[in-house]
Amino acid sequence: MQNLYIAPTSSTPEVNFQFDQHQLSLRGESYPENAQAFFGPIMQAVQNYLPSLQSTQITVDIQLAYFNSSSTKVLLELFSLFNDAAVAGNYVTLNWHYIEDDETILEFGQEVADDFMALDFHPCAMVG
Repeated sequence: MQNLYIAPTSSTPEVNFQFDQHQLSLRGESYPENAQAFFGPIMQAVQNYLPSLQSTQITVDIQLAYFNSSSTKVLLELFSLFNDAAVAGNYVTLNWHYIEDDETILEFGQEVADDFMALDFHPCAMVG
């Protein structure tokens, strides 16, 4: 499967999905004008990647300083895919990076951990 890299813009995150290494990362800010259009190819790539895996260690790093409500919806769909992969026998680590004082981002991460319990959730505080 071909790796996926999308350079960041002022309103979209850097996407660096190294499928061959099972390392997936989103970094930056996410408030695209059309979240479905931006995330559509990303979701499709993940949907193509996950079914072929068996007992695989996958690491997902999320480091988003800001994301809007339409990005939130797509992120939850993405986490659901990873949760399903974990339920199917893969081991998915979700490293949730947030700025130390940002309670909003931390709380969203904790909600993700509560909603998708098959994910191995790790909050990772960064000094702002």
